[in-house]
Amino acid sequence: MSFEIIGGTAAPLRLWADPSTVEERALQQLRNVADLPWVHAVAVMPDVHTGIGATVGSVVAMHGAVSPAAVGVDIGCGMTAQLTSLRAEDLPDDLSRLRSAIEKAIPVGFGMHKHSVDVDHLKTGLRGWHRFWSDFDDLAAPHVLRRKGRAMQQLGTLGGGNHFIEVCLDTQGRVWLMLHSGSRGVGNELAQFHIERAKELPHNADLPDPDLAVFVAGSPTMEAYRRDLFWAQDYARRNRAVMMALLRDVVRAQFRKATFGEEISCHHNYVADEVHDGHEVLVTRKGAIRAGAGDLGIIPGSMGASSFIVRGLGSPAALESASHGAGRRMSRTQARKQFSAVDLEEQTRGVECRKDSGVVDEIPAAYKDIDEVMARQSDLVEILARLKQVVCVKG
Repeated sequence: MSFEIIGGTAAPLRLWADPSTVEERALQQLRNVADLPWVHAVAVMPDVHTGIGATVGSVVAMHGAVSPAAVGVDIGCGMTAQLTSLRAEDLPDDLSRLRSAIEKAIPVGFGMHKHSVDVDHLKTGLRGWHRFWSDFDDLAAPHVLRRKGRAMQQLGTLGGGNHFIEVCLDTQGRVWLMLHSGSRGVGNELAQFHIERAKELPHNADLPDPDLAVFVAGSPTMEAYRRDLFWAQDYARRNRAVMMALLRDVVRAQFRKATFGEEISCHHNYVADEVHDGHEVLVTRKGAIRAGAGDLGIIPGSMGASSFIVRGLGSPAALESASHGAGRRMSRTQARKQFSAVDLEEQTRGVECRKDSGVVDEIPAAYKDIDEVMARQSDLVEILARLKQVVCVKG
């Protein structure tokens, strides 16, 4: 698959999606971003859809500037997956006990741990916890500083919406663990604080969409945003690592012989300092993963569809990126109006998961076809494993 160029914009705008399937509002958002004076290039992933300010499924490289809306409000949201030594035949026919054990160990939805997780005794593989929590006290948002206790109790929790924990099988019958979550309440509040702060800056007065407000390099507001942003990205990474450690403990308790491979982890709402076309730029990926040559990544489908472990091919035109998943084809409100719990049960047949009206907005039919998405980015990633969930936990 090769990209298409959308003409008439100040910066190159390259599209891996089928133009006929992209909403006009999303196309206008992409044009708005590509016309910002700081933008070097925009790459649009095949799962693109309308977002706030900037589309979900877009990668934006900027010179000396960054737009918080092009990152998204769940800073650091991403995926972690891990191959186990278990095989399909090791799993019981009834997986409800395993699902219940996961839900007991890892709070979902608005739930949080009664006390902060003892990370010193939990094998997360991460260090620097004291420094990490000390840096919390330097965050810029005053109202966030009052919520350190909540942030500590939410570390190692799933949240709701499209976040999930899954036990999957690949095509070889191997068992994988996989989860999707971000920086929880603290990341969202930091994002909202800085988006509103950016809108007040004079250089953002004449933007086509106020939600595209940017911070510029060398300013105190940019430095404050970068500090908070990178802290929240680290929180998201640690949140997933804690959940994966808790998930491993659940699996060990039920399958004594289980061992685990290396974790694969990737953000898909984040900012990174990178070099593209010989230029030092700030790259925002909002609903996209880094897919540099050799980079391992995870591209999930919906709660009833396949997911993929991939290796990046390093496409310069795509700013070394790929999609973050299937992408929604209808809003949550539309999904709730169109589908019922009966439809959800049918579309998730064979998966041990919630099948009630509370998660109908996550029904597989509300998402794009993951196989079509993968076909349109065959020049961006190589598929290493195809996974299908047998257990799915949602908030």
